[in-house]
Amino acid sequence: MFSIGDFARYGRVSARMLRHYDAIGLLRPARTDPVTGYRSYAAAQLSRLNRVMALKDLGFSLQQVAAILDEQVDAAELRGMLRLRRAELAAARAAADARLAQVEARLRTIESEGRMPADDVVLKSTEPVLLAELRGIAASYAPEDIGPVITPLYEELGRRLGAAGVSLAGPGLAYYEDAPEGAGPEGGQPGEAVVVHAGFVVTREALARAGASSASGGPGFAVVALPGLERAATVVHRGPMSRIVPTAQHLARWIDGNGYRSAGYARELYLECPEDPEKWVTEIQEPVVPT
Repeated sequence: MFSIGDFARYGRVSARMLRHYDAIGLLRPARTDPVTGYRSYAAAQLSRLNRVMALKDLGFSLQQVAAILDEQVDAAELRGMLRLRRAELAAARAAADARLAQVEARLRTIESEGRMPADDVVLKSTEPVLLAELRGIAASYAPEDIGPVITPLYEELGRRLGAAGVSLAGPGLAYYEDAPEGAGPEGGQPGEAVVVHAGFVVTREALARAGASSASGGPGFAVVALPGLERAATVVHRGPMSRIVPTAQHLARWIDGNGYRSAGYARELYLECPEDPEKWVTEIQEPVVPT
């Protein structure tokens, strides 16, 4: 038998908590001295204490915990409940991390205002390219919505092109367009969804050697002849695309200040994409027309 202090120490709880559990009938001592009132606990009661604490961590009230334990929840059921709670907490942590990243990105945007040199924007035309691509739909054009869609698209496209034996002729290139009405993810705002096109530059010869058609594509991917841009304002972005906002806004200020207006979504030409996103180099190509 253990004193209340020893039992609390082994259970990693406070003696005050054990007294409260005794008072509400959730965890009675194995023995209470009728004269001194000292509580004594058996080692076997640690099992019930562990279940009480686990259910509390799942978010149940003490009244609910008592009801569940009275129904004799077995170890397998409790493990399942804990795994579910663990998944919920992991998802909440991931969401919090994503929100923190968004705050940091906006802070960097504010801090960089007016610091980026104007002469790093180049006005030029781009050549048409042949793309092997996969498509997905993002809830909006915001980086936090684009990232979770475009990353798995590129991973899957690379796998499918490798399996088909299609060799690449150039870097990855992504482009965007408005999604059809009602095509956005469930819960997204109407009219904000975009179609994400994740592509790699290929040649007709490479497709032919792999037995794929430049008209219909290959197993699990499409082939698109993407027209060039007659006039594009371009700038090089360095680092992960989650931090694209300062670069995009810098480009927007240049466009507005030099007598142009945007003519559509910017394309993203991934010039260098090593494992470390901090070393990524991406050319942003925004189609423009004179105002």
